[in-house]
Amino acid sequence: MTPNSRACVAYTTACLSGNAASSVYDYSQSRYINISGTINQTTINIYDHDRNCYITGTSSSLYDYGNSAHIQLSLNGSQFTGYDYHTSSHFNGSINGRSVSIYDYETSTYYNYSI
Repeated sequence: MTPNSRACVAYTTACLSGNAASSVYDYSQSRYINISGTINQTTINIYDHDRNCYITGTSSSLYDYGNSAHIQLSLNGSQFTGYDYHTSSHFNGSINGRSVSIYDYETSTYYNYSI
């Protein structure tokens, strides 16, 4: 999964868990990524200002216009799993308040975020 796609997934899952923000801090890139838009349980329509692209869909099926690929997402309480069709790789993660951790099977690495 590309770094900004991961950050957008972290932002989306945190917002779906009840947190609101206008950016996500990506510890692996040591910087904030500005994201705006609407996220609720039925519709996701966000804009990644870093890549100048939208990510839209539902809470279970997203489309990343920056990568021209779907992202499957399944949120279950504070845990989530998914699949990135751009890189053909699985990921999973957890949400703890305003912190999100994602394990990306493509890179076999944990990535941490805060919103």
